Amino acid sequence: MEIQQLYEIFKQCKAVTTDSRKIVQGAIFFALKGGNFNGNKYASSALEQGCAYAVVDEKEYALTDRHILVDDVLKTLQTLAAYHRKQLKTTIIGITGTNGKTTTKELVSSVLTKKYRTKYTQGNLNNHIGVPLTLLSIEPDDEMAVVEMGANHPGEIEFLVNIVCPDYGLITNVGRAHLEGFGSFEGVMKTKGELYDYLAGHSKKAFIDASNPYLCQMAQDRALETINYGTEQCTTDCLVKGSVKSLNPYMLAEINGKELQTRLIGDYNLPNVLAAACVGKYFGIDDEAINEAIAQYNPSNKRSEWHQIADTAFVIDAYNANPTSMAAAINNFAKIDREGKCVVIADMGELGEQSAEEHQKIADLLKDKGFEDVYLIGSNFMKTLDNFVHFDSSAQFMDYMGKNNSARQRFKGKTLLIKGSNSMKMADVARFIMEKTAE
Repeated sequence: MEIQQLYEIFKQCKAVTTDSRKIVQGAIFFALKGGNFNGNKYASSALEQGCAYAVVDEKEYALTDRHILVDDVLKTLQTLAAYHRKQLKTTIIGITGTNGKTTTKELVSSVLTKKYRTKYTQGNLNNHIGVPLTLLSIEPDDEMAVVEMGANHPGEIEFLVNIVCPDYGLITNVGRAHLEGFGSFEGVMKTKGELYDYLAGHSKKAFIDASNPYLCQMAQDRALETINYGTEQCTTDCLVKGSVKSLNPYMLAEINGKELQTRLIGDYNLPNVLAAACVGKYFGIDDEAINEAIAQYNPSNKRSEWHQIADTAFVIDAYNANPTSMAAAINNFAKIDREGKCVVIADMGELGEQSAEEHQKIADLLKDKGFEDVYLIGSNFMKTLDNFVHFDSSAQFMDYMGKNNSARQRFKGKTLLIKGSNSMKMADVARFIMEKTAE
């Protein structure tokens, strides 16, 4: 079937789905494949549950005229999304970066929603499947859209950006993450810079943290036109400037001379807040509405969440971890004005040959901070040279804590930082400690 024909069907259905367990009535079901599943097997079930059509790529499952047979379901989904994007008049902002992508995307979207009908990436659907799904959720009368794009290998941002075709772009930062896939920090810069490549090549503009020398150099190398934001110390002309006033524990910021109390933990969130304020100001949203949107934003999904149980407090940052975000979280935690701070930290993933060096750097940083208790979890931290308490896995840590009442009591009345890669199940660790604390 030609993509134009499929697009006419899409316009009638107005929605797509890839999960037969979450059927949208009247939608098109795309039968994607993965390492452990074959969506073709669920196509007929999706139709029975209420989907209007099912796109399949195995002939044996194309049983009726409501089954649409294509060569490759994933490529068809991506091509349909790219075609849909070209029909839209919606202004699209593409966001990528090593850290802070999702928080920035949500802050920017919260601000834009104050004035415009806005769609944005849900959760962290920022990959080769999530990005097309986001684009296909954009309706003709949506005025703005914010699309998050993630990558852990070279070329992935280039691929996504050519589907999204953003009108504006924003790289939050570049840091030491996914080094196994990127090969080096320079590889990270090159891949994230693929967004700037597209913008420069199509005479588009980027919102840029002018306080970040790496981003400034990347933009300068491409002669990219920029809309700047930065810290008060930044010497570049900026549409928005700001600083951190205090962390108790939430960040109190000052933006263009006005105080702004956020619900964000961590001074590393200042650039994210400045980015949202800059985007809002550029698109004509008044300062009061911008500040209100940012002040009302409450982080979730295990990203720098603050929890208080009786006299014990928790900073839970258990969604992901890399050397840059880990160091930022530890440095920020050290600045929080509280007594009795304890740290429970787990391995960082996808660091390849640099894993041992990067984990040792984090252990050395922890030594310098003088926290009351430090617990390190994971096989990589098992190899670091330090005097901390080590556990091979989160399961081993929870088993130890479950059996050792005196160890649990050490957390009572303290402030804990819990952080690690999602694969280390630190959300389970956080939940376990909070439950035990509440007993």
